Amino acid sequence: MNFAALFRAFDAVLAFGDAVKRLKTGTPPPDTQLTPTGDDQASHIEARLTNVVVAALKEAFDRDHLRLELERAQLHDQRRRAEESLRLELGRQAVERELARLRLLAGAAMLGWIVSVLLLAARLGEASATSRAALGAGWLLLLGAVGSAFVAQRHIGASPIDSGRPPDTPWAGPSLWLLVAGLVLATGSLLL
Repeated sequence: MNFAALFRAFDAVLAFGDAVKRLKTGTPPPDTQLTPTGDDQASHIEARLTNVVVAALKEAFDRDHLRLELERAQLHDQRRRAEESLRLELGRQAVERELARLRLLAGAAMLGWIVSVLLLAARLGEASATSRAALGAGWLLLLGAVGSAFVAQRHIGASPIDSGRPPDTPWAGPSLWLLVAGLVLATGSLLL
């Protein structure tokens, strides 16, 4: 089959369609020849087909580009959510560690107070006034350590978890020092 003849037939059909449109609308024919001959006709059809292929390829590339951009945005959003989730989990773990430390301080202070009460009960008749005063001061410090540990726990529990670092605990330091000072005074009262 001869492609040049096929192209001429296709161009003739297009020209016939254009002529029918002009007759219906009443527009005059263009100044150019209706059907190009030979090589002009083949190059004209080839140019049209090339333009159609280029337009189809451009549309496909644009569609792929938009799809890739959408996937990239979704991956970025997923990564951001994963980082936020990890940050919140680290913050939660830091709060749990701090609460466990404060509970340990409160338990140690309470245990020290109970042991010093039992020691006083055992030595009530033998204890001097200085020993009783030191023991009373030790009790107050131990009870202060328990109270400040509970206040710090409430402070930490009420604060929002918004970072991966341990929460600010203004009462955790005093709890430890009150515990140490109370235990030193309670133990020292035994030596007096």
